[in-house]
Amino acid sequence: MFRTSVLLIAFSFAAAAKAGAQQLPPQPPPVNGPLGQGSAEERAACHPDVSKYCQPQLEANPNDVLGILGCLQTNRSNISLACQQVLASHGQ
Repeated sequence: MFRTSVLLIAFSFAAAAKAGAQQLPPQPPPVNGPLGQGSAEERAACHPDVSKYCQPQLEANPNDVLGILGCLQTNRSNISLACQQVLASHGQ
């Protein structure tokens, strides 16, 4: 009887987890092209900081603009003044 109850509870949790995972909204498509990546000058201003502080994001997906932006925001106190100005000019 105890074993049946434990299995029933385990299956209930598994079903609830699966149902919860299915309710997540779809993720946005990746950003293609220069949209959202700034001008060549802006990218040049932040390139050293991205190379220095955001290696895990670059290795995982170098096209993950939002991941790299999040990394720069997390390291805002460490990044160069030029890159901080680029972020500020874009409302970040």
